[in-house]
Amino acid sequence: MDTARKARGVTLIELLVGISILGLLMVMAAPGLSEWLANTRVRNTAEALSASLQAAKGEAVARNLRVRFQLTSSLGDDCVVNDSGPNWVVNIDPDANPDAVEGACDAAPSDTVAPRLLSSHDGREGAAGTVIEGSVETLVFNSLGRLTPVPAGDVSFEVRTPDDAECVANGGTRTCLRVVVSPVGQVRTCNPALSAPNPGAC
Repeated sequence: MDTARKARGVTLIELLVGISILGLLMVMAAPGLSEWLANTRVRNTAEALSASLQAAKGEAVARNLRVRFQLTSSLGDDCVVNDSGPNWVVNIDPDANPDAVEGACDAAPSDTVAPRLLSSHDGREGAAGTVIEGSVETLVFNSLGRLTPVPAGDVSFEVRTPDDAECVANGGTRTCLRVVVSPVGQVRTCNPALSAPNPGAC
């Protein structure tokens, strides 16, 4: 009798109760999961942006040339330079022509053929739903890894979800980040919602 009872499996009622409990747990977890996914996308975009700025600086030093970083409207042949992203391109800048990439963001990477693209980033890759707003649309690293022309202060890029009211710093619940480039070329990521002496503060 005991052996037969152990082998009978799960009844339909037990299965329905289990599915109901699982569904309830998923409904309760959904808002937290949504916040986590949004925060992860912001973090991914900020990390990719920081890495590209560091790479542009490294290329400028290694090549002993000016290298330009620009936010663009897209990566197609209709692209324009824009102070909001999340697309961007990095190119060699021998002639100080900031419009060189406009309409040519889909060009193949090349050291010699205009617009001499070194790399590009499509904002839809891994971080859809994020927004980048720069205090400038273009910045250029010189052969010493410094910004040229020298800005009056730090250049910053705000990385957030589309509604900035969602950011913790503005009373929301989402972690928005800022990528800062100093006039001497130091690149760092910080959190505007944090205050000194927290090392992550802006």
